[in-house]
Formats: sequence, structure tokens, C-alpha cells
Amino acid sequence: MVARVYDTPAEALEGIEDGISLMIGGFVTAGLPTNLLEALFERGTRGITAITNALNSDTVLDRMCEAGRVDGLVATFAIRASSGKKSHFETLYRAGKVTLEMVPQGTFAERIRAGGAGIAGFLTRTGVGTPLAEGKLEMEVDGETYLLVRGLTADVAFIRAHRADTLGNLVYRRAARNFNPLMATAAGLVIAEVDEIVEPGAIEPEQVHTPAIFVDRMVQAPALPVSWDG
Repeated sequence: MVARVYDTPAEALEGIEDGISLMIGGFVTAGLPTNLLEALFERGTRGITAITNALNSDTVLDRMCEAGRVDGLVATFAIRASSGKKSHFETLYRAGKVTLEMVPQGTFAERIRAGGAGIAGFLTRTGVGTPLAEGKLEMEVDGETYLLVRGLTADVAFIRAHRADTLGNLVYRRAARNFNPLMATAAGLVIAEVDEIVEPGAIEPEQVHTPAIFVDRMVQAPALPVSWDG
């Protein structure tokens, strides 16, 4: 399969409807697909369940929350811990207007990896005896208690890569190689924004981080300047 290359982020979102579950790559600002998020905001898509490592205040995703576009969030944390500034999402959550599923970061990554591999669930000791265990099946193995957690998938994934060839093979830059490769395997529709698109053969096979088979759409878009507060 060859990924389709679009001229603009807005065009790359064709056919995306309300009510989607959306994986968003990145760790704080590293590898964050900001151009696609901005295009989604302008598109006016609603009813989103966002699956992302973190929701920080004053980001595009938080603006979507403020505008009433996000119904729920699956994340490892949902407020900017370093600044302590309350996000719009947190305000809505405390008012009972949106849902939140908190997941330990390692479990979050493994759930996505499992979902991408077609694994229904796995056992972990993380969260045993804490509120995170509520509603989950507990199992005892060799005298130890484990939680059964489910693999995680989404309708759509937005990811950010440094380089791509026209087939859709992706290379990430440094810390941007975080949740992006995992999410590229775990969604029905994968859209990548990239710094540069080159011809096949320009990327050595051993340099490929995400094979083209996982990528459906691409758009070349410059990284937007993003501060630590947004």
C-alpha cells in the first residue's frame, strides 16, 4: 500500500466525521502533530474521544475541550504538572461534562502496542490495590495479583515524523520517536505530518521506524512553534 500525499493538513482530514476516537502522538511538544490538530479544530469535528499521553493547558486539544469538541480523554495525566495551570479539560471534568480514563504511562504504551498487535489484553501488576484497579478483573498468578487490562485502538491516529518517502515509510527525529510508532500500528486511519518527503530509496531500510504499510495519509507541514505552555 502507498500512502496518499495531501497538499494541506485540512485536505488530509477528508472524510473524518464526528464521534471518532483519536490517538495523538507526542510527548509534551516532542513529536506532536500540531498542524493536524489545528486543522481538526478549524474543521469543527465534535464528539472526540482523545487518546494521548497528556493534555496540557493552552494547547490545541485543550482549546477543543473549551469549544465542547471533546467528550472524553484517555491519558497518563491531564493537567500541566510543572506549571500547575488548570486546563479547560480539568474544569469540564470536575463539572462532570467529560469523561477521563487515567492510565499509568507504561501501561498506556503497552495497551497501544497490544492493540496494534491484535492482542485483546494483558496482565500487569501496575495499579493493583489503587483506584486504577476499580472495574478491572484481577487474576492471581504464582501468588501475585495482576490486573487484566485491554489493548487500546482508535479510529484515527495523528502522528508526527521527521522524514518520509512517497510510499509512506517514516523516520522520527530524536525524542519524537515516543508514542508515534506505537500509535501508527493501532488505528484504522493513520495520518502523518512530516518535515520532508523524499523519493523511495532515499531512506535506508534499516533507518525506517514506521513501515509504509501502517500509514494511510501524509502531509508535509513545518513544525509549528510551541512553547512549554502551549
